[in-house]
Amino acid sequence: MNAFKHLLLLTTLMLTTLTQAAENGNFEKLPPLKNFQVNTENMVSSGLPSKPHFDVFKAQGVTTVIDLIPGDRSEEREIVLDTGLAYENVQVVWDNPTLENFQEYVGYMQQAQSREGTTLTHCKLNWRGAVFTYLYRVTQLGEPEAEAKADLDAIWQPNETWQAFIDTVKAHYQVS
Repeated sequence: MNAFKHLLLLTTLMLTTLTQAAENGNFEKLPPLKNFQVNTENMVSSGLPSKPHFDVFKAQGVTTVIDLIPGDRSEEREIVLDTGLAYENVQVVWDNPTLENFQEYVGYMQQAQSREGTTLTHCKLNWRGAVFTYLYRVTQLGEPEAEAKADLDAIWQPNETWQAFIDTVKAHYQVS
């Protein structure tokens, strides 16, 4: 997605938040959202959102949240479901991402595509998310490597563990 569309979405999110705050008489600032990125027209990724972020995402057409953080995610699951969004969790251990993790993610993304709306992929800093959305775009959507890689590089430069994971997934799906 080009920079203009990204800026437009961010501006829309901000204006929606301010409008909702004004209507509710609450002008508290929306907490910062780390590494928010528009990946495709129906795919966004970010660092860890808060309840107000989920409310804004829903207002902007997000229908599914895929959380890549391992551990007990019951609190977030409840918040997301109470907001009216679908919720999935892929337990991606930071120092051991697996092909099976990615395949589980692909399954959830395919389910999400059967619904209308946008899918949010998130983790703590959007490092896991950036890699998973990058890999999904090149292995499942057939997007050009350079385009998807530019978005990944804008978030972070994968370390050896994550580069090995990327190489494994790409080899499995026969993408160079």
